[in-house]
Amino acid sequence: MSSDFDLSGRLALVTGAGSGLGRQFAQTLADAGATVVLAARRAEKLHETAALITASGGSAHCLSLDVADSQSVVDCFQEMESEIGIADVVVNNAGITSVGYLANVSEDDWDAVLNTNLKGVFLVAQAAARSLAREKRGGSIINIASILGKRVSKMLGPYIAAKGGVIHLTKSMSLEWARYGVRVNAIAPGYFRTEMNDGLVDSETFKENVRQIPMRRIGDSKELAGPLLLLASDAGSYMTGATITVDGGHLCSSL
Repeated sequence: MSSDFDLSGRLALVTGAGSGLGRQFAQTLADAGATVVLAARRAEKLHETAALITASGGSAHCLSLDVADSQSVVDCFQEMESEIGIADVVVNNAGITSVGYLANVSEDDWDAVLNTNLKGVFLVAQAAARSLAREKRGGSIINIASILGKRVSKMLGPYIAAKGGVIHLTKSMSLEWARYGVRVNAIAPGYFRTEMNDGLVDSETFKENVRQIPMRRIGDSKELAGPLLLLASDAGSYMTGATITVDGGHLCSSL
């Protein structure tokens, strides 16, 4: 591996690291040499991820975090910085969804999705940027968006609104924080099998969606490793405000 992609000596925080893409992101960063801080609400899932990382020779720490709760974010960063260090890389991955037509979406469901998927990204990125600026050191913040932030689908209105917001918030953050050496970029995955959509990907409706993907398959989570390392490492040192789409060409499919 090129030394530009080497993350040895870096500290990386990954939210929603207990399962799915978050677990894969954490393992990828650890394999590249980073010490990884795993943060989420479910402690038992975090410890499963940590065990996988340490079994491969990596270093991982687990912290409790509810990204939608500002006090929880403050507490998490204070604990991390006092006991482990300041994160050089932050992966804003925590997310939830709610399925239903907009006419039937409850206010509680709307708030839950927007608070986790958009407000949570803001709170965590803000805390990370403040720490990096205070210490006068650069860093990389990677927000996990979605192709549904660029195109729409039925029955996922709150999720689509949040992910569209993440893409534009990423640009706004990059504009304001570049002067501090803090790069902010996003990854917009297409369809990947995760714990959140596990039941959906085997349905007939979803199989029809897969036929619309030019590569005719969903993604393997390992196929996000390259874009993640590019944005996290010095290999992407002149990138900020970008959104990298990883979707098998799905956004290019015919309407």
